[in-house]
Amino acid sequence: MIPLSRPDITKQEKQAVMEVLDSNHLALGPKLTEFEEKMAAYAGTKYAIACNSGTSGLHMIVAALGIKDGDEVITTPFSFISSSNCMLFERAKPVFVDIDEKTYNMDTTQIEAKITKRTKAILPVHIFGQPVNMREIRRIALEHGLYIIEDSCEAIGAEWKGKKAGTMSDAGVFAFYPNKQMTTGEGGIVVTNDEKIAKLCYSLRNQGRGIDTQWLNHVRLGYNYRMSDISAALGLAQLERIDEIIDARQQVADSYMEKFKDVEGVILPTVDERVKMSWFVFVIRFEPWIDRNLVMQTLLDRGVGCRPYFTSIHLQPFYREMFGYTEGDFPVTEHVATGTLAIPFFNNITDEQIDIVVDEVKRAIRYASIADPKARLKKLWKDVG
Repeated sequence: MIPLSRPDITKQEKQAVMEVLDSNHLALGPKLTEFEEKMAAYAGTKYAIACNSGTSGLHMIVAALGIKDGDEVITTPFSFISSSNCMLFERAKPVFVDIDEKTYNMDTTQIEAKITKRTKAILPVHIFGQPVNMREIRRIALEHGLYIIEDSCEAIGAEWKGKKAGTMSDAGVFAFYPNKQMTTGEGGIVVTNDEKIAKLCYSLRNQGRGIDTQWLNHVRLGYNYRMSDISAALGLAQLERIDEIIDARQQVADSYMEKFKDVEGVILPTVDERVKMSWFVFVIRFEPWIDRNLVMQTLLDRGVGCRPYFTSIHLQPFYREMFGYTEGDFPVTEHVATGTLAIPFFNNITDEQIDIVVDEVKRAIRYASIADPKARLKKLWKDVG
């Protein structure tokens, strides 16, 4: 079995966690403060507010900006669902624009046509660790008086023309789920230069408690979005290795790019020359004559981890029910989503494992490109022997 992802945990991380377990501070302790300070320094922002997930971070920013019932936020339908759900938590409406077929990021040329009197913000997502064209998004936001919420959950360490992802907006978020570049187990962090946003996020993550008031003094509706010191300690150890981690993932991506470059039917990732990529996942896409779902099932049956990345948000059942979306509303997103597949990708994947993945994908393509199901089955058993 070759897993889809695997966290890179060393003795350094284990020791850091054990030190917290041996202390008296498992939550709201010194490791949390240290992690926030070092994350702010890494990002180059004044503030960093750690929380229990990237989703929580996005929600806090939406709430801190006063986005509420009836407001609209322009975003992408090709993403993990939390980038849209964070608006629904405050009864605001996500308004989708289609994506660019090469980078899979939101098509910035479509944004202005979706702006209305109710539009309050733009929420770009740096898909798979590749920053979107933030220069154009900043121009649009400035001209129309809109906030920018930067979903950088997949893009820690990535850059757009030398500027770090997460720092080109009113506030950004990084996420640290185990499949991300670095992990805290579960966790996320808001980065911002805005003191008001920072103070509100500090309060919102801790049940709405006042920042400079007495204990158990709750000044607003808040949430239990805190990060533990155990997670913060793990994050500190991972942060010390972040450049090493990003470089290792780049090497794996380079290897896949080289080995897949002449494979018929496989569309490889396109990286904009203006960005520094921070690879979150490695996603290949198949030409329409290949049945992606058959490739996926064949790989899974052979012990190779894989998963569709992503499915269209607007076609999720409750989005259809809530907003009336249907097939054809965002054709590029839908076309891309039916062909993409994430394959095993993690820091310490071996060359041998990469070769196995590539060979198994080639084999699965041969099977999945045959039109007749019976012929597929016969060929599959012939190949298996």
